[in-house]
Amino acid sequence: MHLEPVACYRALLARDARYDGRFFTCVKTTGVYCRPICPARPPKIENCVFVPSAAAAQKAGFRPCLRCRPESAPDLGAWRGTSATVSRALALIESGALDASGVETLAGRLGLGGRQLRRLFRQHLGAAPVTVAQTRRVLLAKQLIHQTNLSLTEIALASGFGSVRRFNETFRQLYNRPPGELRRAKGLAAPAAEAAITLLLPYRAPYDWEATMGFFRTRAIPGVETVAADRYRRIIQIGETIGRIEVTHRPAQTALRTTVHFPRLDALPVIIARIRRLFDLAADPVAIAAALSRDPLLAPLLAARPGLRVPGGWDGFEIAVRAVLGQQITLAAARRLAGKIAASFGDPVPGGAAVAGLTHAFARPERVDADGVAMLGMPRARAAGIAGLARAVCRDPGLFDPRQDLASAIARFIELPGVGEWTAQYIAMRGLNENDAFPAADIGLMRAYAAATGRRPTARELLERAESWRPWRAYAAVHLWTADATQGFPQAA
Repeated sequence: MHLEPVACYRALLARDARYDGRFFTCVKTTGVYCRPICPARPPKIENCVFVPSAAAAQKAGFRPCLRCRPESAPDLGAWRGTSATVSRALALIESGALDASGVETLAGRLGLGGRQLRRLFRQHLGAAPVTVAQTRRVLLAKQLIHQTNLSLTEIALASGFGSVRRFNETFRQLYNRPPGELRRAKGLAAPAAEAAITLLLPYRAPYDWEATMGFFRTRAIPGVETVAADRYRRIIQIGETIGRIEVTHRPAQTALRTTVHFPRLDALPVIIARIRRLFDLAADPVAIAAALSRDPLLAPLLAARPGLRVPGGWDGFEIAVRAVLGQQITLAAARRLAGKIAASFGDPVPGGAAVAGLTHAFARPERVDADGVAMLGMPRARAAGIAGLARAVCRDPGLFDPRQDLASAIARFIELPGVGEWTAQYIAMRGLNENDAFPAADIGLMRAYAAATGRRPTARELLERAESWRPWRAYAAVHLWTADATQGFPQAA
């Protein structure tokens, strides 16, 4: 991507937080790279090289600044919304796609060649996929050094390094010192194993935490998740292992404070990636508002709630079940049925360690059977649809991975039992974090449109109006849903 040096330098001189995460400054005289808000004395412009990502800076041979700490920058870039393929590739990398296989395999999952994927990464991020994956590991490790008392061996495991030796070598190469010196420089207590890991996950302001909590509160699955006192808690499961997370808002730090209780440290990168998608932390609300506010229908909604996010899901199968349950019943009824499915087919919290009403993980697809679902008190066709969903995920465990494009995802989902266009778009929006998904036939969207214009549209008319909202139609949908909710109407699942 092209960065205008003069504009970047002005943002650097102003320490303008609006540009934090949009670019990084590589300083040729010191060999470090910094965020635009770095408190250090600004270098001369002739000594600056501006790059779009931390990975590009590290590829060019620069090391992270110890003052502004690039690992604390919001994880976004000006390219977001312009390359859906790169977004999907990053989501797969965050989920560990390059830990056990190479770039060619990753490219194949996205429906393109390895050379083309490398070209897109160079164009939008200034670095190859492998470099991006390594930079993420390094910055997560540095965050763990600063924010936890985990031992360095545990940090190497938790951040995805294959060995402690590789971890130490990487830090010596980047920082010209071993990782232990970075910890001692911060004055932390001696490393010790912890029962939980607490981290700050940054976002780009503004963030409408109240709306996000309201969305999750009305949809919280009994026994699986709770929202109380502005704190989100839920049971999580990766493979056979069960744990829980707790998330609160820290607006003064422009971050979410996340506590992870999970016995497997090696799962931490995947857990963090899922939390980021759950709370849509990669969104750039300024860019989204600038695009959507051009429509006079949406402009007042964006002005009223500028920090709205698209709430995601912990697991694609869970979101798909929610969507099928919510097709023709109330939100409250869908919640109760989802709770019954979790209690009937989900694994219980081990050892009686339930906390704050959290008793079960959500059902894994291999545990769901048609006869058992039919006994939970729902229409036969819906029970069959959920059982069919479970069988489909068992056949294709990557069914809800972000791959190829939105149209391909919708086509795949519509082939599933009990899934129509509305349900497929809803799954793509929340299960795949597709920015451009749009369930045009949703009654809540039509009501909100009618309230603003005085005329109830058809699904086709609403879809035509939404063409100008691309590639942010999912955010337009959330704004319309929020406007509809203020009128007291029932909401989608």
